[in-house]
Amino acid sequence: MHREETKTQFVHRVFEDIAKNYDRMNTLLSFRRHKSWRKFAMKEMDVQPGDSAIDVCCGTCDWAISLAVSSGSGKVVGLDFSRNMLRVGEEKLRKRGLDKQVELVHGDAMELPFPDNHFDHATIGFALRNVPDYRHVLREMARVVKPGGQVVSLELSKPTWPPFRSVYYLYFQRVLPFLGKLFANRYEQYKWLPESLLDFPDYKELARIMEEQGCFDRVQVHPLTGGIAALHIGTVKS
Repeated sequence: MHREETKTQFVHRVFEDIAKNYDRMNTLLSFRRHKSWRKFAMKEMDVQPGDSAIDVCCGTCDWAISLAVSSGSGKVVGLDFSRNMLRVGEEKLRKRGLDKQVELVHGDAMELPFPDNHFDHATIGFALRNVPDYRHVLREMARVVKPGGQVVSLELSKPTWPPFRSVYYLYFQRVLPFLGKLFANRYEQYKWLPESLLDFPDYKELARIMEEQGCFDRVQVHPLTGGIAALHIGTVKS
């Protein structure tokens, strides 16, 4: 990060730069686990036909696509601050014939341009650690969700078993940036990914933080693949 850049400016530059390679690198770096994690998230969410949803920080729209397919006729919104990521997502939606069902919005996760109690679900995938204030974003997501609806975060986390955690950090901090340089010619951008996790809470702490926001009747947490990732589902207060 350059000295004159804010975190928001830097993260925006990172995702503008890696948009074209994002899907390929995501699959490579996670050993395709991100697909099974999202599949598990959709199973736990139990999206019903006709449900509406917003995918915050939607990136290239993989989760927005899953939401649209599960809801059938339900309206889905994908919001992201990176136009380059949205362009990739737009093409994927067009190929799937979902471009009429999914509306893409260039916007800010900190100020969602929708009224209160608007959606049945709000999701955010692998992006909560990148926003300026994740507590505020969680409250903002809860604001636009109907009472009884769901706020869902699928995010990287920190393994709890010490031997596995050591191997994981070695891969995440040393190997991952090298692979980013090798396959996408982007070292600084992929070096940011492990750095972004350092000060982010682990899955137990994040569950506690969600409970403290006063938005949710209950919070479910599911650690995934030994704690590499975690799914949090908050049910918005009725």
